[in-house]
Amino acid sequence: MKEQMKAMARPYATLFLIALAVALAGRVGLAVMDVTGTLSYDYISAANVPILDVVCSILTGSALVAFMYAASLAMAVSTAGVALYGFLVWRGEGALARPATAFLWGWATALVAIACLLVTVSGILSAVQVASMSSKLPGMPVLVLALVGFAAFIGTLLGAASMVVCACLARKRPGRALVLAALGCGLVVMVLTVGTFAAINTANINLAAVGGWFAADTAVNLVILFGANALVKKAPRSI
Repeated sequence: MKEQMKAMARPYATLFLIALAVALAGRVGLAVMDVTGTLSYDYISAANVPILDVVCSILTGSALVAFMYAASLAMAVSTAGVALYGFLVWRGEGALARPATAFLWGWATALVAIACLLVTVSGILSAVQVASMSSKLPGMPVLVLALVGFAAFIGTLLGAASMVVCACLARKRPGRALVLAALGCGLVVMVLTVGTFAAINTANINLAAVGGWFAADTAVNLVILFGANALVKKAPRSI
């Protein structure tokens, strides 16, 4: 028993450190949004209320909890997809780590995660809540464009994360590499997320600004994707 616990200690410590690194990056992002006024705390009495606050004000307590479940499910699928890609490549399941396969499986994972999110959300809201939200949201073309942009962002993000995992597993000390990558890449993603969220969560959405942030998100993810691929090729043990 003692030996088994000892053998598992380092992998679990790596997992916990990765989680703490992501939490730290997220906390920094929240602090930035708080200082810049992106986060709001009194949406009921405020004027020119950001659109996300208006939408969320329609939710009941149970609907909010259900949304949290839906988001958690999508996050779990996304995380598992990245971990699965890294594991399969590390184990040698028929292919080496390549940007194309990481990109395609990242997109596939993102689409499934979004599908799970939509399927769950479709059973959360009543007809009255849907009608109330629809009256406050932009038109359908804008929503479709936003969904496509979100899918592109998440798909390239998961593809980049998959390649980063492969690059870390190819290092001599993969655990340390994973923790450092989670912190470094997490801070980059945090900056992009804060900017994108700030552009969306306004009383009057500027489509050019939102589109610019989505383009920046996708471009940075692609840079990380191909950068990680270069590290895989230079790693002491290629996978």
